[in-house]
Amino acid sequence: GRRLSAAAHAMTVDSSAAARIPRLRREVVASSPNLLEHWAQRTCAAHPTALLPARDYSLSKQSTQELAFDALCAVRRAGERQSVASSCPHRATAMLSGKFPGAAAMRKAAGVVSCLASARALGTADLRYVSPPSSDAAGQVAKPAKYPRELYPEIECSESGLLSVGDGHELYYDVSGNPDGIPAIFLHGGPGAGCSPRSRRFFDPAAFKIVVLDQRGSGRSAPNAADDLEASLVGNTTPKLVEDIEALRAHCGIDKWGLVLGGSWGSTLALAYAEAHPDRVRSLLLRGVFLFEPSEVDYLFATGGASGQHPQAWASYVKYIADTSDDFETERSNLLAAYWKRLQSRDVETRLAAASAFVGYELSISKTFVDPAIIEECLSTPSQLVPFAVMEVHYMLHQGMMTRGQLLANVG
Repeated sequence: GRRLSAAAHAMTVDSSAAARIPRLRREVVASSPNLLEHWAQRTCAAHPTALLPARDYSLSKQSTQELAFDALCAVRRAGERQSVASSCPHRATAMLSGKFPGAAAMRKAAGVVSCLASARALGTADLRYVSPPSSDAAGQVAKPAKYPRELYPEIECSESGLLSVGDGHELYYDVSGNPDGIPAIFLHGGPGAGCSPRSRRFFDPAAFKIVVLDQRGSGRSAPNAADDLEASLVGNTTPKLVEDIEALRAHCGIDKWGLVLGGSWGSTLALAYAEAHPDRVRSLLLRGVFLFEPSEVDYLFATGGASGQHPQAWASYVKYIADTSDDFETERSNLLAAYWKRLQSRDVETRLAAASAFVGYELSISKTFVDPAIIEECLSTPSQLVPFAVMEVHYMLHQGMMTRGQLLANVG
């Protein structure tokens, strides 16, 4: 660790020292991945220029890109917990105006670091365009409702990893429960919402072998849309997600899923998978079934059909576009395209604000009772917030990557 930190510090005075970073990095990461994060924290605070070279440093394109990748990964992990990234972005951005080999990679890394520092590193949620719950007459915030049946207790996974599925994607998955139990897979919503340890709690761990995965571009899969929007969208289609599930089944040595559980978009993907591979699915358990028909998308996100049930949420959803538009009369005719334009903005604050407004609306209308704490947690976590917004809008603008009526047409 001291050798890596010393080499990084030397790079601020001697550009040739940069050549030693990749080899040292490999040695350190091989022994303990946490050392890289520790190095990033110390170097960020004491030598911010060690992460990003000044314009006159003669670095090769390869070594510069490797350093950009290191900076991105290390600062992201550190920023998720300790806000250490906030000491880097402004200094880093100031050093990126010059031209040198690999400058584009550096700018990309700085953009991501800045995004993380401005949101999660500060631990704040942008609630400006999130409407308050319309009613809490039952007092569920203070006294949550008691349900006849609670979820199963929390459990740890027995296996986890990243599965390479092509197109530059590595999918996070974990396995828990009974190794000899009924094979079951949980498909999260969104697209882009990602999974959490809570996903395992829908299954009886004594009866099921539980498999959970984060779909392309979301959660703990790589690349996450919050880190690299362009790369996260490569090959991100419904047919590809279907084949990812099949690849994971084979990787886990499962002959046939005993149960596929999905809600909302998860139900869409479950149906698409079962129709493509009926011999690999014994049963489906679906909730909040969403067929991705144009009428469903329009009702919720385009024409204001949901405003009858959630008038304040719809008003906030539209107001964000109105407040940030140079031509609202045109943009109001295609609100999803207007959100997509902002989600692709080069300005970090614009991207995060658009994601917050969109996801805030989505979470506000998705349940009868809305827990403000859940909204705030999601909006303050870019690795959850950004994929949630990006993937939903991306898929909606492309009709779910399916032909119209496909899921109903292929039933039976």
